[in-house]
Amino acid sequence: MDIGPPHPNADAHPGSTGIRTIAVNDAITIAIIGGGPAGLFCALQAAGEGRRVVLFEKKPAPGRKLLLAGSGQCNITHDEEISGFLSHYGDHGAFLRPALMNFTNRDLIDFFAARGLALKAEPGGKVFPETRRSADVLAVLLAECARRGVDIQCGEAVLGVERDADGFLVRSEMAVLRADVLVIATGGASYPATGSAGDGYAFARALGQPVTEVAPALAPVYVRDYPFADLAGISFENLAITVYRDGKRVHRHTGDLLLTHTGLSGPGILDASRYILPRDVLRVAFLPEANTEAVRKQVAGALMAGGVRQVKTVLGDLGLPERFVRRLLDLAGISPGETCAHLGKKARNAIAASVAEFPFTVERLGGFGEAMVTRGGVALDGVNPKTMESRTVPNLYCIGEVLDIDGDTGGYNLQAAFSTAALAAREITRTP
Repeated sequence: MDIGPPHPNADAHPGSTGIRTIAVNDAITIAIIGGGPAGLFCALQAAGEGRRVVLFEKKPAPGRKLLLAGSGQCNITHDEEISGFLSHYGDHGAFLRPALMNFTNRDLIDFFAARGLALKAEPGGKVFPETRRSADVLAVLLAECARRGVDIQCGEAVLGVERDADGFLVRSEMAVLRADVLVIATGGASYPATGSAGDGYAFARALGQPVTEVAPALAPVYVRDYPFADLAGISFENLAITVYRDGKRVHRHTGDLLLTHTGLSGPGILDASRYILPRDVLRVAFLPEANTEAVRKQVAGALMAGGVRQVKTVLGDLGLPERFVRRLLDLAGISPGETCAHLGKKARNAIAASVAEFPFTVERLGGFGEAMVTRGGVALDGVNPKTMESRTVPNLYCIGEVLDIDGDTGGYNLQAAFSTAALAAREITRTP
């Protein structure tokens, strides 16, 4: 770790050989663990005269997970009014209100535009860089960190943290940095190959900060006895997806759905996954923007009025893909050439039920290697939502995905990362 020659007041860290404790007496030292969007943005916002910012990133370069965002195109935020964001974080939107109001999606767009990277909203509201390159977003952050004098230490994993009087000791393989302020921005546990391996939870616990149970979120769903493996790639828009557990409805969500080789994915499933457990039953209405009963009546009515028309043609006219229709009829034991007039009531009702509430039994959810974000993390009741500072450990801040916050797809998670980072930096720079 290259942090320059030993400071005149540097001492060996107790119990260590050849490891230096670096003290900086002429500036407030801010240590940030994690070089993702939250860590980088907090670093560049907190840097300034009289403040030394040292950012630790265990990978050879920062922002590896950011480069994957939006399949490399970086869906960085959403275009809706910021007040509308609050409903996109499960039960935890209220916690984010101060952060989102302090640094909004408009502020984020303006930040990048002022540095030469224009962002553009698509018809559905997702906001991307006009270049459609995550690397360009990262380049802006790194350039701004360099301009503001942030000391980024790459390839240097933090091994542990501890309190030291009124500050912190941050121990890596090469040195021990004494910091006045510590920011944990390590991300969650999803995509561990990018560096998000859950390290931050251990650091938080070591400092007495409570951490909730973690699990994958924004994850695909694997289905038991899945009948649509050969229809992978067929997608549907704005479907009602209802989650049942032990026969009781526990959640209902509307969104887009994608059939995969092994189960279900797409924004609607990913967003609902925070509420799904193995052995749950998902019932899907395969016609858009309608509840189960409305779909059932629509399909049954169309089939009754179909006359000599083939069943597959009538279902196709409702907007269902032809291959999907053929599979539904096959599962119901109905010939693809069957006409509506020859369809008995029992068969008609069976088809209507299949379209209105097709059941999928959940085998499991995708693991951390597939999940986009992590559910759970640093407990929110231990963090001041107005500052992102610990309620019990002065000058300790937790930001980004290390917190017990997981947003929907559509740019909400990255916005939360930038907003919590900006709020923490605002409070840090107020420190005398």
